[in-house]
Amino acid sequence: MELNEVMTLLESYGNEQTKRIFKNHGAQEPIFGVKLGDLKILLKKTKKDHELALKLFETGNSDAMYQACLMADEKKVSMVELDAWANTSNWFMISEYGIAGLTAESSHAYVLAMKWIESEKELVASVGWSTLSGIISISGNEIVSEKEIEGLIQRIENTIHSSPNRVRYAMNAFVISVGSYIDNLSAITIEAALRIGKVDVKMGSTSCKVPFAPQYIEKTRSKGDIKFRKTARC
Repeated sequence: MELNEVMTLLESYGNEQTKRIFKNHGAQEPIFGVKLGDLKILLKKTKKDHELALKLFETGNSDAMYQACLMADEKKVSMVELDAWANTSNWFMISEYGIAGLTAESSHAYVLAMKWIESEKELVASVGWSTLSGIISISGNEIVSEKEIEGLIQRIENTIHSSPNRVRYAMNAFVISVGSYIDNLSAITIEAALRIGKVDVKMGSTSCKVPFAPQYIEKTRSKGDIKFRKTARC
């Protein structure tokens, strides 16, 4: 499919209610307001098309940028492309879900995640922690060693409450991922999460709440055998 065809379809899928919800969460114009389910319907038509994904992201349209993250080929995407996307994304859904998910599936995941968490830019640092969560959810401690993960948990415990808003959310999500997916670190992660306590994150004009990590981890693990996800993108 061509770029104009995809943009026309995206516009046809958009609706004012979804647009309003996304904007309440921080989405930036231009945006059509396309539900994630409709983005996935469109993905079935386009399949992975890396060159088209690059063009979609360049439009600056929020729906197109997220579609680009779903459509991009994790085997073709370059470190330069991912870094550019992380530094130009304008709201957390694209950063922490789209870009982070794609990056976690790529061969550049570890290097970029460790680079991004050092950034002074809020959305870049948050995509770094979200990428680490994605890595854990699909591969456990195969890419990031348990020793490194313990160090990251300690870092979060020491800095989360003084970190920028979306970084706090992404750090909390990383704690949940580690506690949920890595058996050997579950107990110490819950202990760290209890010391951290509740994490305050401003969620825009919404009623969304930040998950309380210890409770969330215990609930997840109580369900029995935890299986790794097949994909970090959603």
